[in-house]
Amino acid sequence: MSNIVAIVGRPNVGKSTLFNRLVGGRKAIVNEESGVTRDRNYGKSEWNGKEFSVIDTGGYVSNSSDIFEEEINKQVLLAMDEADVILFVCDVELGITDLDYSFARMLRKVNKPIYLVANKVDNGERLYDIHEFYKLGVGEEIFPVASINGSGTGDLLDKLVSHFNTDPVEDMEELPKIAIVGRPNVGKSSTINALIGEERNIVTDIAGTTRDTITTRYNRFGHDFLLVDTAGLRKKAKVSEDVEFYSVMRSVRAIEDSDVCMLLIDATRGMEAQDLNIFHLIERNQKGVVVLVNKWDLIEKDNKTTINFEKELRAKMAPFNDVEIIFTSALTKQRLLKALEAAIETYESRKQKLKTSELNRIMLEEIENFPPPSLKGKYIRIKYVTQLPSKTPTFAFYCNLPQYVKEPYKRFLENKIREHWKFTGVPIQIFMRKK
Repeated sequence: MSNIVAIVGRPNVGKSTLFNRLVGGRKAIVNEESGVTRDRNYGKSEWNGKEFSVIDTGGYVSNSSDIFEEEINKQVLLAMDEADVILFVCDVELGITDLDYSFARMLRKVNKPIYLVANKVDNGERLYDIHEFYKLGVGEEIFPVASINGSGTGDLLDKLVSHFNTDPVEDMEELPKIAIVGRPNVGKSSTINALIGEERNIVTDIAGTTRDTITTRYNRFGHDFLLVDTAGLRKKAKVSEDVEFYSVMRSVRAIEDSDVCMLLIDATRGMEAQDLNIFHLIERNQKGVVVLVNKWDLIEKDNKTTINFEKELRAKMAPFNDVEIIFTSALTKQRLLKALEAAIETYESRKQKLKTSELNRIMLEEIENFPPPSLKGKYIRIKYVTQLPSKTPTFAFYCNLPQYVKEPYKRFLENKIREHWKFTGVPIQIFMRKK
């Protein structure tokens, strides 16, 4: 068994709250409004020495013409197909609804262990109300819980893990994390779906479709890493709803937690101010970056279109413009594998460690050929250079007067490092220290 639990039910019964309780963190956005969760969201949990995966899903609504609800339903069915055990969550406060009956009819056809979770049982009186859910005719047992404070979840977990083996769930935390970031509606979810070859994330023409940060493992063509889909990052002034605020915060956190970011730009709009803000956010967090110009298939081209577009992008990104720029299309899958290879190369470059002897041999010669300018009649002498033991490429230059070395000369040193070693797409930090 693969030890997977799927949490399903109609909208707004507390599925994401239960998911957060089981995985022990606020991985899924929770809000009072209905339909907040859309894509499948995965997390890991452990109980009584047994590890298992938990899938959060959006609320299932039958016979709906809403584009989001139709796509959410597909994700729910995929989660149920993938799971070993299903938790059917209902709301004691509201009782049984027509949507519960409709979903229960579908669950009766599923040949898997199903447990009915009567959520929001946060006082003794509501405990007596759970018996009406036997009318649904679903599940081997009813578990009264209050997801918001964890009441009753212990008994539920005891039952859940009885179906699982003790094999540990593979820890994916050590895998490289590649985050797909950008403004709303540039094709982030479409790009991930095209890469993995399945409708993993919901895609619509409506900006803001993705809300939670969705992590997918990519394990093919000799690559093994995590792809992280994020909500579109908009200007603060344009973020009006609580749900969108939480989505944006999770996108920023995804950048902070990633190793490499693939920044998607809409080819039909070019690099706008918000794209540049996201680029600088990636740079400030010292993450690797690859720029993807998506929707390139929509552009009318001549023999200089690509050259001119790239030249314009590099001018806007300066001074940090040693970045791989790839022109892609999620729709036609044009150059997507090349983009992945560039991201992996950037990851490898970001973690490379240079030999101190080689670093000194090359850089001290460059410094001798072009020494730092004197200041106030004092000459700066750089004697030694070493790479510091940090997660990102950081170099310390030891000299007699570190306070006199200005930013332009630090940029010169950075450019020389890039000239001799491959650090494409990787921000470099330069520190001057007293010898």
